[in-house]
Parts: sequence; structure tokens; C-alpha cells
Amino acid sequence: MRKVYDENLKDYIYYADKPVISVKEVQALPDYKLLLTFSNHERRIYNASRLLNYEIFAPLKSLPFFMSAKTNGSSVCWSDELDISPEELYENSSPAAS
Repeated sequence: MRKVYDENLKDYIYYADKPVISVKEVQALPDYKLLLTFSNHERRIYNASRLLNYEIFAPLKSLPFFMSAKTNGSSVCWSDELDISPEELYENSSPAAS
């Protein structure tokens, strides 16, 4: 996996030949967090509220749209145009409380 800083986005982009880890289940929570279950069976919480500052993620400001999150077998997506990589989700999430 390569981590590259994108000057236009002012954020890091992760590149991988294939996902090292994938999202098997996702549950959107009303506080703009995602409860994720990964392929390694870890359950983690991802705070998506920071994404709301990026124009590309502006549709997520609509809570009903945010709550429609689903997995495509590897990442979390809302539409064909809007998704989050499993690497981003894993690296920037915290273990869920048991």
C-alpha cells in the first residue's frame, strides 16, 4: 500500500493493488459515525463528520442519505460516485466498545 499526499484534496490518498482488509458490515449511526465490521472480524467506529468539510462528501450532510450507507463487499458506499476506501476506514477508526 502506498500513501500519497494530494495537494488538491489537502489529504492523503491510499493506493493498493487489492484491499488488504475489507468492510463486511456497516451500520450508519445518527451522529455521523459508522460501526464497521472488517474482514479480520474487528469491529471499529469511524467518525465521518470530518468528511463533511470536503465538497465531494457534501451529500453526506443529509442525514437520511448518510444513513443509507452500505458495503459493496470491500468498502462503504452510498452511490456509484461516493465511497470510502477500506484502508481509510480502518486506519482512521477506533476499536468499538464491546
